[in-house]
Amino acid sequence: MRFVRHTDPDYEVQLERCASASSLFDPVIEERTRDIVNAVEERRDGALIEFTQRFDGVTLTPDRLPVTTAELMNAALLADEPLRKAVAETHRNVTAFAKRGLRRAWQATNPHGALVGEKFDPFHRVGIYIPGGTAPLVSTALMTITLAQVAGCTEIVVCTPAGRDGSVNPALLFAANYAGATEIHRVGGAQAIAAMALGTPTIRRVQKIFGPGNAYVVAAKRLLFGHVSIDLLPGPSEVLVLADDSADPAYIAADLLAQAEHGSGHERVWLVSTAPRLLKSVEREIQRQLPKLSRRERIELALKQNAWLIHVPDLEAGVALANRLAPEHCEVMTRQARAVSAGITTAGAIFLGPDSPTVLGDYVAGPSHVLPTGGCGSSFAGLTVDQFQRRTSVVEYRRPALRKAIKAVEKFAALEGLDAHGRSAQIRLKKA
Repeated sequence: MRFVRHTDPDYEVQLERCASASSLFDPVIEERTRDIVNAVEERRDGALIEFTQRFDGVTLTPDRLPVTTAELMNAALLADEPLRKAVAETHRNVTAFAKRGLRRAWQATNPHGALVGEKFDPFHRVGIYIPGGTAPLVSTALMTITLAQVAGCTEIVVCTPAGRDGSVNPALLFAANYAGATEIHRVGGAQAIAAMALGTPTIRRVQKIFGPGNAYVVAAKRLLFGHVSIDLLPGPSEVLVLADDSADPAYIAADLLAQAEHGSGHERVWLVSTAPRLLKSVEREIQRQLPKLSRRERIELALKQNAWLIHVPDLEAGVALANRLAPEHCEVMTRQARAVSAGITTAGAIFLGPDSPTVLGDYVAGPSHVLPTGGCGSSFAGLTVDQFQRRTSVVEYRRPALRKAIKAVEKFAALEGLDAHGRSAQIRLKKA
């Protein structure tokens, strides 16, 4: 973990390093991903089979890529009562939150007297990536597929990696099926994104791709933007805790460790505080709690590479730094946390007070946990249900309204040298 103090002579240099450590724009990762995308474009299912063997150690054939109905039935049989209750609870909370975010058609009369408005239709076929690997993210199925279901998408295509035996985690299958997936394919990584974006004989192309993933998955989404619509760039997990001397160091340590445990080594955690003693106390707490955790080695890797303890002169500077870093998750553990958080405008999600750990947003609170990382929060918001809706503007003029508009149309057409534009309106008024 790195200590940075606002009194350090190289304070600004350290903050610049702190803000630029994201793996989202690693040129080596991008080049490797480009090779994978090109291979899938050229060799379709053959490339998927090759990469699944190379990266996941699983030998498949194209007919084995789709998860079968029998596997879904078996996953349902294996789901115990606590899992069923947890899935139902999260699905209920995510559904309720999503329904409030749906955009609805509207129309109004413009100054010409014409009807103008918008309509919102669900994307017909969407693709959702659910990470597997070292930790199959069962919760991600509920935080993505549920939104597609609420929006009314008719085809919800899921890609997720298989284990070495070729099976997909049954709890993940149960959750995905419960949430409304219509297809599930056992393929992961950048090759899964390429398959959904470009299409193969087994996995037909989708209109838009959603979901988090490792640095290669995010690089593939960036490279394929335009071939397909993309939700956002949710890469390796991040949390920033903004705290004053009222915060509990044990809570903070636990929350930093929780986000560092995902396993890629590219996770980023920051503690920004006005209290130097708190920074030291949190460091000791991390050392105390870490040995008890099952993923200790992975956590240590993330902490070594991207963990920062930053002393700021005041909360105003802390808020400014939070906005500069644009963290995926931002916990505010200060006095008057809600008032302090009002100035934070780039975080993916904000968690207020000592009893709102990020894990509640990860699993049960209601908003989707698919959030921007790597500083992208300054430009992107987190995943919401309206991203599964396609907006279309609607315009309806009648003759009286057209007459009111014609002078402006003629002027613009003349200025732009586009006489056919002007004539397409004029011809309607000349016709009896």
